Amino acid sequence: MRILLLPIAFFHHIFLSIRHKLYDWHLLKSKRFEVPVICVGNLALGGTGKTPHVEYLADLLSEQYQVCIVSRGYGRKTKGFQLANGSCCAETIGDEPMQYVNQFNDVLVAVDERRNRAIELMDTMDRPPEVYLLDDAFQHRSTQAGVNILLTTYDKPYCKDFLFPAGTLRDIRSAAKRADIIVVSKTPNNLDDLEKASIIEQLRPLAQQKVFFSSLVYEPLKAVNTTASELEPKEADAVLLFCGIARPKPLIERMKTQFQHVEHVTFGDHHPYTDSDVKYILEKARQLSGEHKIVVTTEKDLARFINSPYLCQFDAVPLFVAPIRIKIDQEEKFNEEILSYVRKNAHHG
Repeated sequence: MRILLLPIAFFHHIFLSIRHKLYDWHLLKSKRFEVPVICVGNLALGGTGKTPHVEYLADLLSEQYQVCIVSRGYGRKTKGFQLANGSCCAETIGDEPMQYVNQFNDVLVAVDERRNRAIELMDTMDRPPEVYLLDDAFQHRSTQAGVNILLTTYDKPYCKDFLFPAGTLRDIRSAAKRADIIVVSKTPNNLDDLEKASIIEQLRPLAQQKVFFSSLVYEPLKAVNTTASELEPKEADAVLLFCGIARPKPLIERMKTQFQHVEHVTFGDHHPYTDSDVKYILEKARQLSGEHKIVVTTEKDLARFINSPYLCQFDAVPLFVAPIRIKIDQEEKFNEEILSYVRKNAHHG
């Protein structure tokens, strides 16, 4: 099948190569801003862990700077610029931006399919952001970031992948040359130096490119509703996990290592939940065999229920969320790379 799809991928490659050349030759305009702009993106269609990496950067920088996360707002039903507020929901700003809103109290979140416009509008505020984090904008070349962070997964690095539809890449491999930092995400915790060196050799980074490795950290389950707060999750003998994310398999396997009996209901990435979906999930939860039954979902999925009419339907069942964070290998070095750039370019204080 991949061989049959290669001709389509070939024409896709030509189109993307021409587009990049137009930007390289300045025939298509790319705007650079005076404030620090950090882009987090990938070459693949999804599942590289952009959201927890953006959260890591926001947490790192928000202690000293006013940070604004700018996203396209994928899956929202609105258009144009939207600044997140207390009444927003996934339908108005998208699920991942809604996750950021739920995660941070002191970080601004804006969505706009035109990132330049979002930054320009935010800069007119009485107290404009001092640092912008562009979520999933590596292909969005009309905005020239000061630091480009490119994510690629340990199990499927871009150097071993193909352009869609023959593979899962949405951009050509050579686009990786624009990255300042390459992060190999979702690496095993016990990765040794020899294997790291082998991966770096396969990626063939340029001399100025820094390569780091990150791994996922599954934090303890957190209660979402009152029913869940009355139950210790480790006492559960049956779990229903539901999620709509790009790569649910690692989370499913993680749940199976923690609980004796795990059932799961999976949807497509960014799935917009409906009343029938919720009823189906609750019915599957009811059918679980066990004395102490709980329902678990992801932070991204939970974000789709905030300020929606569906979250209250879970009140009678213990609903927990499974938080995921990242751990950066050589964390101090990585942090200094980011902080050094921001210090040199921020108009702080």
